[in-house]
Amino acid sequence: MSEQTQKFVYDFTEGNKDLKDLLGGKGANLAEMTNLGLPVPPGFTITTEACKVYLDSGSEPKQLRDEVSAHLEALEQKMDKKLGQADDPLLVSVRSGAKFSMPGMMDTVLNIGLSDVSVTGLAAQAGDDRFAWDSYRRLVQMFGKTVMGVDGDLFEEALEEAKRAKGADSDLGLGAEDLKQLVDDFKGIVLKETGREFPQEPREQMDLAVRAVFESWNTDRAKLYRRQERIPNDLGTAVNICSMVFGNLGPDSGTGVAFTRDPASGHQGVYGDYLQNAQGEDVVAGIRNTVPLADLEGIDKASYDQLLQIMETLETHYRDLCDIEFTIESGKLWMLQTRVGKRTAAAAFRIATQLVDQGLIDEAEALQRVNGAQLAQLMFPRFDDTALSGDARKAERIGWGIAASPGAAVGKAVFDSYTAVKWSRSGEKVILIRRETNPDDLNGMIAAEGILTSRGGKTSHAAVVARGMGKTCVCGAEELEVDTKRRRMTAKGPDGKGSIVIEEGDVVSIDGSSGKVYVGEVPVVPSPVVEYFEGRMHAGAEDADELVRAVHRIMAYADRVRRLRVRANADNAEDASRARRFGAQGIGLCRTEHMFLGERRELVEKLILADTEEERDDALSNLLPMQKRDFIELFEAMDGLPVTVRLLDPPLHEFLPDITELSVRVALAESRKDANENDLRLLQAVHKLHEQNPMLGLRGVRLGLVIPGLFTMQVRAIAEAAAQRKEAKGDPRAEIMIPLVGTVQELEIVRDDAEKVIADVQRETGVELKLALGTMIELPRAALTAGQIAEAAEFFSFGTNDLTQTVWGFSRDDVEASFFTAYLEKGIFGVSPFETIDRDGVGSLVRRAVEEGRATRPGLKLGVCGEHGGDPESVHFFHEVGLDYVSCSPFRIPVARLEAGRAAAQSKGSDSR
Repeated sequence: MSEQTQKFVYDFTEGNKDLKDLLGGKGANLAEMTNLGLPVPPGFTITTEACKVYLDSGSEPKQLRDEVSAHLEALEQKMDKKLGQADDPLLVSVRSGAKFSMPGMMDTVLNIGLSDVSVTGLAAQAGDDRFAWDSYRRLVQMFGKTVMGVDGDLFEEALEEAKRAKGADSDLGLGAEDLKQLVDDFKGIVLKETGREFPQEPREQMDLAVRAVFESWNTDRAKLYRRQERIPNDLGTAVNICSMVFGNLGPDSGTGVAFTRDPASGHQGVYGDYLQNAQGEDVVAGIRNTVPLADLEGIDKASYDQLLQIMETLETHYRDLCDIEFTIESGKLWMLQTRVGKRTAAAAFRIATQLVDQGLIDEAEALQRVNGAQLAQLMFPRFDDTALSGDARKAERIGWGIAASPGAAVGKAVFDSYTAVKWSRSGEKVILIRRETNPDDLNGMIAAEGILTSRGGKTSHAAVVARGMGKTCVCGAEELEVDTKRRRMTAKGPDGKGSIVIEEGDVVSIDGSSGKVYVGEVPVVPSPVVEYFEGRMHAGAEDADELVRAVHRIMAYADRVRRLRVRANADNAEDASRARRFGAQGIGLCRTEHMFLGERRELVEKLILADTEEERDDALSNLLPMQKRDFIELFEAMDGLPVTVRLLDPPLHEFLPDITELSVRVALAESRKDANENDLRLLQAVHKLHEQNPMLGLRGVRLGLVIPGLFTMQVRAIAEAAAQRKEAKGDPRAEIMIPLVGTVQELEIVRDDAEKVIADVQRETGVELKLALGTMIELPRAALTAGQIAEAAEFFSFGTNDLTQTVWGFSRDDVEASFFTAYLEKGIFGVSPFETIDRDGVGSLVRRAVEEGRATRPGLKLGVCGEHGGDPESVHFFHEVGLDYVSCSPFRIPVARLEAGRAAAQSKGSDSR
């Protein structure tokens, strides 16, 4: 459609709530309320399309001025007054209104049309000089800041000075003459700061305000908000031009915000704020203390009763919690805005089930009213807010970083993994504090209650691992100076004066939901939702938490409708048991490398250092019974459910000492002529195995091909463990996954060796074993040749962490410190591809591999075991492409279950339409 035929302006009577793409949320809902016959001041909306033309070209569409003029003329006829006319001015507000609510992010200007001439006409019509000059000073202040770019603090300082001169506590203490002088002062500020007079022509005011609203779409704060909320950048904002109604006409006037239910808890009742003798921005700005909405009943019962009726009408019509803005002008109620209100996670679950009980929505719709991110919030423990306020405050905030993994954690500060493990074994709760973490910190991270780093972000090593383990984590707390050598952390003191030093052993508290860091102990409140998932609370019990009952109902429906099964990433029986309690339907990834830590690391060293076949076989034979015990425990915990075991994947050098530390140790020993033969052999091995980029080196299937007996030892341990469980009347369902395959020939060689071992175990034990053999698709070539690889694989599991690294060509552990932040800020990434799957790149490879794999082997089982398996948006993608299951950390299982149900319900809804 060309600009010449496109319609850019709609009267409130012409739209409806389904036109949010065109009219924005505010404009669409103003039109809807108008159509419902509610008291909405007349007005019109300039569309988002006009905004997009302006932002793309730098000027409005050619016919926009004429369309606005026509609608303005119609509005003037309806109101029987003209914009800014001298004796009885029509005044309008100019307000932004994007498709998705972006509260406070874009611009609004009230009282457009006032001037040195019309202010006296407004005063005469209202019979109130003070009201007129108050309205005028508001216009100059808002217009000067929003449209003309004047620093808002200059106006605030002038206002404060006026109040001090008058001895007034608030702006209500300023009389007409005071406000008239303030208008002059404000206009002087505008002239000084901009070099031009405050515009007196009403239409010029309106046109400039419209442009300012368009431009506010691309302010830094708006772009930041959209990034955080994952709102597309190309939507643009509509502009609503609405005839003014005045809440600042005296004590029988006012403005307020109302919610049809409590957005914090979801409970029904009267919730909101009201402010007498004020305009709408006063409530949001907090310039005066409001009163509870319930107090309006005693101030203006007629308006209060009418408001409650309208709230009920809107909630029934929208079938949801509604957020409402209203103004009372001399006892008459006007509705200025409504929208489906934002709410806390707890309120979302409660409200969804309440609306089902009221018959306003069905279970399928209730499932769409909540999401996995909200469920995750409900599952993590949280701090007791009462302990952080008033005289009873038990901790002091010392820093604020990135909320990387939700939850509340309290413990003694430790600065290395060794101390974290040592202290935790003695019963101490610890917080591991590092500048940043690396794979060597895994043991310390496991032992700690939470992780705090002064560097990194949401996709850093600390954040990724913490989320996977369900550990609270705050990253990138740059204002905290971490000194690991001196074992201390330094923070700025109160009001920036002095400093606070946290020594090792001092208690700190971190809030992974807000990113706040405290010195001292903040009491933690456990999550009843986790107690429910772990079976410690029965949702049907009379004393069950109302929230738990709501979660239970929605989860039960999600489980009934979902197609995707949900497995767990678990490496030991304890994690497997927890995952099963959380609803896991098997294990999708058991990382055997985690079984080689601690005392077993020495055996791996012996394997690596083996010079003869006998030495190598000796090391493998010592590892075999240990591995077998691991798998027996795992199969017992997951009895009757599939367990996918990934053969050893990481580079072998990770099991050896650090090359720098070992080199120094050997050099010092040689200088003392006290060289240790074992250290010399270790150093030779470290040099031999050292790789510039180990992620792309000797790991995965390559280990099985060049280290004789390594993979066959693991396969034998799996097979013998399965046989022993069957003999014990168990039901082991093991699946053996061969990692990092890039070509079918690699897989065929390892598969042939594995099948021989399994056959040997069957012959030795007399137990028939059905062990599936498959591979992990984590290299682009594997995805591109999936049809060939499926000839030798009974299942694929997509390793989307490494697939993302190899597709994008960057390391997850390194990018945070280099360019990731810049990429996010510049909009190259809307969200990290390690957090949510890159549908266009990585996703297209997954889709192709699914299609080609199943074309070769129709019964091919398909799953995903990368971190994306627990990401809500990614779960929807995996449902779309036809995977059989997703696998994630135990703590993410309920989230994945919920999102799998939501994906199925959405898909069914789309099919029915």
